Amino acid sequence: MIFRRGIPTDAENIAKLIASFQSELTDDPSGAGAESYLASVSTDAERQYLESNRYMYIVAESGSSLAGFIAIRDKTHLFHLFVEKNYQRQGLARSLWKLALSSEYSISSSCTFTVNSSLSAVPVYRAFGFEAAGEVKHVHGISFLPMQLISIPHDV
Repeated sequence: MIFRRGIPTDAENIAKLIASFQSELTDDPSGAGAESYLASVSTDAERQYLESNRYMYIVAESGSSLAGFIAIRDKTHLFHLFVEKNYQRQGLARSLWKLALSSEYSISSSCTFTVNSSLSAVPVYRAFGFEAAGEVKHVHGISFLPMQLISIPHDV
């Protein structure tokens, strides 16, 4: 597995990986009512995030395919974390999270981290130390639980 910083040319593969989870992420499996959300994770949108200094992406590649990625916004918000289904339950999400927290990527450990977790990913974020920071929200055709991590554990 190769880990590296995400670059704008990764946008298409990132958008495809996110799209592979659409039926699980949107309230209506067809995506109806989630057009705004779907536009925010399109290839063009992902390219814009990758080009912005506000976002830091780390991608994991196996051979020539994208196995997963993490994106951090403003060094305080876990914006995206997706692992291709064939690579799930192998520790890849945790590896990406650890890399994002490492000094190499200069994420601050003295701040509160937030994430808007899809309902199916809540157990993953709880395992990382995140706690609910409110009630489940229903916005733009998706449902998510706002979560926060008050302090970064040193043993992540």
